[in-house]
Amino acid sequence: MVQIPKTPAPAQRSVPTSADVARLAGVSRATVSYVLNNTSAVRISEPTRRRVHEAAEELGYVPHAAARSLRAGHSRMVLMPAPTIPVGPLYSQFINELQWALGRLDYTVVQYGSLGLTGDEAARAWAELRPVAVLVPGSGLGPRGVTLLKRSGARAVVTLGPEPVEGAHALLMDHAAVGRAAGAHLYARGRRRIGVVVPEEPGLEPFSRPRLDGVRQALRGTDATLTELPLAYEEQSAARLAARWGDLGLDGVFAYNDEYAMLLMRALQDEGVDLPGDTALIGADDLMAGRLLRPRLSTVHIELPSGRDLAELVDRAVREPGTALEHREVLGAAVVHRDSS
Repeated sequence: MVQIPKTPAPAQRSVPTSADVARLAGVSRATVSYVLNNTSAVRISEPTRRRVHEAAEELGYVPHAAARSLRAGHSRMVLMPAPTIPVGPLYSQFINELQWALGRLDYTVVQYGSLGLTGDEAARAWAELRPVAVLVPGSGLGPRGVTLLKRSGARAVVTLGPEPVEGAHALLMDHAAVGRAAGAHLYARGRRRIGVVVPEEPGLEPFSRPRLDGVRQALRGTDATLTELPLAYEEQSAARLAARWGDLGLDGVFAYNDEYAMLLMRALQDEGVDLPGDTALIGADDLMAGRLLRPRLSTVHIELPSGRDLAELVDRAVREPGTALEHREVLGAAVVHRDSS
C-alpha cells in the first residue's frame, strides 16, 4: 500500500486590523480611525489621509461596521423597504439620487424585501436589523409600527405617501394634483367625454385612485363626463380596450402615466384611431420615450423631492432625534403640452 503524503493546508491569512494599517502608514490607530470614518472634528493633513487610504487598500482592510456602531451608539444603516409594486424610471431615478446622497453622508443604504409582510409585522422585521433610520414608500405603516421602530433604535422614520403617520416625518405626495392637471388640460382642449385609465395591477391603488379623483375634481361642475377604463399593463388588454373604443365615444383620455399611455397609444393607432383628432391623450411622468413617439406624448411633469434634501432630513433627524417632526408637500405637477392632445 502506497501512502500519499499529506499536503499541508495553506496557511490562513489573518484578517487585517486597524493596527496593521497604522503600522504600514506610520500613524496611530486613532488617526486611522479618524481618516477611515471621515471624522471632521479632527484635522488630518492630506498626505496623511492618502497614506492611510493607500495602506488600507494594500492590506485589504475594511472597517468593521458593527464595531463602529458600538462606538457611535447607533448603526449607520438606513433601511428602505423594497416597494411591492412596479416602480417606473422616475421613482428609480429618485431612489438612486437618495442612495448616492446618503452614501456621501456616510450612511449605508439597505433595501429590504419584505414581500407578504405588511403593517406592524413588516415593521417588526425591519426593526430586527436595528437601522438608524427607515424610509417607508407608499402606505401601510401605522403609529404602532413607528413606535416599534423607534424603540428598536431607529432615530428617524420617514414616510413617503399621501397622508402623514403619527410619530414619523412625512413627505406628502398629492397624486390628486396629477389628475387635476391632466383633467383640466383635456377640458381646456375642448374635450368633454373623458376617460381615465385605472391600472389593474395590484398595489397601484394608492397612486391611481387619487389621480382618478383628481380628474373628477377638475371636471366637477362642468359639462364633461368621466369614464373609468380598467387596463392591465399588457398588449392584449390594451388591444381589447382599443377594439371597443368606438362604442365608448371618448374624445379625451388620461392614461395614469406615460407607460400606460404609450401602451394605449399603440393599440389605438392599430385600430385606426386618430390621435389627437379623434381622441386627445395625455400621460404623466414626462419620460424621454414619450418625446420619441409620433405623435409626441403630452404629459404631466412630476416634480419629486430632491434625494439630497431627503438625505439631509434623515441626517438631521439622526443627529438631533428630539427635533420636531417635519411634514412636507413634495410633489409638484405641471402639464407639458405636446402633439397627442
